[in-house]
Amino acid sequence: MSSTHFDPHERIALTRKVTVWGLVVNLLLSIFKFLIGLISGSQALIADSVHSLSDSATDVAVLVGAPYWSAPADRSHPHGHGRIETLITALIGVMLALVGIGLGYHALATIGQPKDSIPGWSAFIAALVSIGSKEALYRWNRRVGLQLRSSALVANAWHHRSDGLSSVPVAVAVLGEHIYPAWHFLDPVAALLVSILIFHAAYRIVRPALEQLCDVGVETETYHEILDLAREIDGVRTVHALRSRNVGSGWQVDLHVQVDAELTVQEGHDIAGRVKQHLLEKGTEIVDVLVHIEPYLPDEEKTP
Repeated sequence: MSSTHFDPHERIALTRKVTVWGLVVNLLLSIFKFLIGLISGSQALIADSVHSLSDSATDVAVLVGAPYWSAPADRSHPHGHGRIETLITALIGVMLALVGIGLGYHALATIGQPKDSIPGWSAFIAALVSIGSKEALYRWNRRVGLQLRSSALVANAWHHRSDGLSSVPVAVAVLGEHIYPAWHFLDPVAALLVSILIFHAAYRIVRPALEQLCDVGVETETYHEILDLAREIDGVRTVHALRSRNVGSGWQVDLHVQVDAELTVQEGHDIAGRVKQHLLEKGTEIVDVLVHIEPYLPDEEKTP
């Protein structure tokens, strides 16, 4: 479903619903894993409980930010408040990168260190519960994020998955050490691999957010798609000077459309309206369109 089918109140309600559930699960998981880690003697599980707690911070950021980035345009923000979502997306990505760096540093520091005891099976069960619940949160947040075209929700979904991934080495370490106690290196090695995956996910979140803040336009394929869609409208002779910028949930574009010079102002205005409506309905993630009408002069035809 396109995000254009959701009004601001629906967007906020859906965002709050999935994020509040994520916050509750994160807090419960953090307490659960910390207690089981103490009882079973698993330092890795205790460290993993801190990661779950860090997820709560991004949930709070989304809950606080959603009403602001969903607010309609006003006099102070004529282009809307979508950049607030972009900023929060970048913040989530940076926090995720810091988590990956921290896990990687801890893994490197503990490789080769012997352990006094083998964690109990309760740590293995707790890790499985964490993996399953966080994967479910990831899928739910990502699905809603794609429906709403919310980069912040999609980024938060990846934060949920990173928490689930960080529980994988805990489960592997407990299982491996019960099979062969000398395999105490499994925990830090697996944690190092997971930290690399988490850092890569953070890069995939932060890079497009920074590109949006730098006003990077649509890709070449989408650029030509927009031009072709505008040319489909009767009365359009040529199209040029297409510009685009991201405003959070989609693209804002403006373009110059040339029409026959003999048309009245009203006729030119009607053509502009049809071009705008066509792009909003058929364009890829286009949320706003500004059409400039110009007289068509064959001797001065301009390139796109």
